[in-house]
Amino acid sequence: MKSRADLKKAGCCVIKIGSAVLTDNGQGLNHAAINDWVKQVSELKSRGVDVIIVSSGSVAEGMVRLGWQSRPHALHQLQAAASVGQMGLIQAYEQSFQARGFKTAQVLLTHDDLSNRTRYLNARATIKTLLSLSVVPIINENDVVANDELRVGDNDTLAAIIANLVEADLLMILTDQEGFFDADPRVSSAAKLLGLASVSDPSLDLAAGGSSGALGRGGMQTKLTAARMAARSGAATMIVPGLRSRVILDSIEGCAVGTLLVPDEAPVSARKRWLSAQLDVKGSLVLDMGAVTALKRSGVSLLSIGVLAVTGEFNRGDLVVCVAEDGQALARGLVNYASVDVAAIKRRNSSEIEALLGFVAEPELIHRDNLVLL
Repeated sequence: MKSRADLKKAGCCVIKIGSAVLTDNGQGLNHAAINDWVKQVSELKSRGVDVIIVSSGSVAEGMVRLGWQSRPHALHQLQAAASVGQMGLIQAYEQSFQARGFKTAQVLLTHDDLSNRTRYLNARATIKTLLSLSVVPIINENDVVANDELRVGDNDTLAAIIANLVEADLLMILTDQEGFFDADPRVSSAAKLLGLASVSDPSLDLAAGGSSGALGRGGMQTKLTAARMAARSGAATMIVPGLRSRVILDSIEGCAVGTLLVPDEAPVSARKRWLSAQLDVKGSLVLDMGAVTALKRSGVSLLSIGVLAVTGEFNRGDLVVCVAEDGQALARGLVNYASVDVAAIKRRNSSEIEALLGFVAEPELIHRDNLVLL
């Protein structure tokens, strides 16, 4: 998708709804807004569009039900609030969709589910099956069991991973802002709303700010990161004001609302999309200029001779990041050797690996099929 006119062609849309618009600024679930969104999604469903909802709000709703005035910091309290709030959140969606003749399904995921290749594919198969049955999946991070090691991080990222997972055409992020501005509108009266931009435009990084809300975890920077992740499967991203009347339908119909961030590179393979979404990086490899140049050309494997240094401890098959000497991250991939072995064969030709280690796992340090450029 390169323009708003192309949005009408979307066959699958992932809609992420943030806490700021979902919970009426912390005053409980905004049922009027939920009913309005469900009405619009039902209209899309009647047109044959597959829709997946990634919904925040479980912790915020749980806080209201428990009578808590501020978001707790203790992990067990956050998990308790999520457990209580998830009940009300799903009930609200279920009742509203049921009134319009559609079934819903609750899907709770953690980073551990998405980092394991088998469970990732199982999640994909389940969601695809639900869509084929005209069921609307309601997806949230499983805050009840998630900790720092298991957490995806925020629902913007989760929504982007889901967009990659199902190869959606569009990721739509409903927020409390009018869209993406060229500067922070909270501090600059001259900030201008961007109607259309290339997702890889470096000027967007300068304009993105952090989250200012007490309930949510995501800001415009996470939305930009999510848009770039979604673009790996060819999905465009819309950042729109969630409480605007008919915002979902108007966006799909190409009206001038919010910001459309369009992909500007060819989609990558499903396996490489999975790799790009992984957060559990075990170590890093510092590459020389020759290796950096080769990787940027794409389509090549990483060889041991191009590695200058190794950081972190990792085993064969772990995810590592490849960086230039200035620290810039270039790629990530599944390494064929443990860190102690990489340290022994760095700066050496592949033909010397057996003499140095006594074995050869693979001639490449990271095979090109297991390597994705950032």
